[in-house]
Amino acid sequence: MKVLVTGHKGYIGTILVPMLLAKGYEVFGIDSDLFEKCTFGQGFTQIPDLRKDVRDIEISDIEGCDAAIHLAALSNDPLGNFNPNLTYEINHQASVNLAKLCKEVGINRYIFSSSCSNYGAGGDDWLTEDSPFNPVTPYGISKVKVEQEVAQLADDNFSPTFLRNATAYGVSPRLRFDLVLNNLVAWAFTTGRIYIKSDGTPWRPIVHIEDISRAFIAVLEAPNELIHNQAFNVGRNEDNYQIRQLAEIVGEVVPNCKIEYAKDGGPDKRCYRVDCSKITKVIPEFKPQWNARKGAQELYDVYQKVGLTLEEFEGEKYQRIAHLKSLISAQSLDSNLRWKN
Repeated sequence: MKVLVTGHKGYIGTILVPMLLAKGYEVFGIDSDLFEKCTFGQGFTQIPDLRKDVRDIEISDIEGCDAAIHLAALSNDPLGNFNPNLTYEINHQASVNLAKLCKEVGINRYIFSSSCSNYGAGGDDWLTEDSPFNPVTPYGISKVKVEQEVAQLADDNFSPTFLRNATAYGVSPRLRFDLVLNNLVAWAFTTGRIYIKSDGTPWRPIVHIEDISRAFIAVLEAPNELIHNQAFNVGRNEDNYQIRQLAEIVGEVVPNCKIEYAKDGGPDKRCYRVDCSKITKVIPEFKPQWNARKGAQELYDVYQKVGLTLEEFEGEKYQRIAHLKSLISAQSLDSNLRWKN
């Protein structure tokens, strides 16, 4: 089976691709590679690919593929807020257009990387796939719109599936430091402070990027009747944490550090506890293998190994918005995040 992966050079894609290859899949990637200068470590697995903006994909680009895993997006809330119109153009409109192209070319299985950000201001109640959407950011709104519109394309020949990933964490060749556990461990290691920018009370489900990848593979291999036009929360129920609980775990892993709250930190609107029991019941082949403590230890070990500094992880190489602004300033990118050359 030939699997199309968009965003294959991103934070999750660089982990998913080798896992797909290990399972015997032929993998083809499409990625504009906005963060080509942001590789963390020794690089990543190379595959046949096309350097192209997801907004520009044509039928001829995806012919011959049997399934599509769509990861490509502006990948977090702050980046989404940077230019909401671009967020809707890339995350929403291009994703729906890709689904239509897949359907037209005969790609039956379209697996969309959605988000638990769809639930947004969800409060303290447990949220299932049937809970109402309540997104509070352009990023979350864009994911909701894709689910709603692509679901309407489903028929006997086109099966979309929506994986609502919990907040990701873990080491990747395209490491992100804007994710809560990655960020807390980085602050703890480089400064001795576990720096919390809210009051620590918001709930957040978290999931390792390897387990996200396992979910995509499990859906790819599941019988069609189980996953047809279905949404699944991706994570484990026991991995819903308040931010302050994550800080305490980090404090137990990283020696000689203390928790510090930002002076102006208040409650974060983004607060949700997510019930992930559906995916394990419907697709028992999905077996997550990580938890917060194990993940914090992985991050700490790698940060030690590379000698991570505060200047590095807070600098423009690993801060998505700062890096894009730098590329625009250097006239490598235009204001619509398209390469100029």
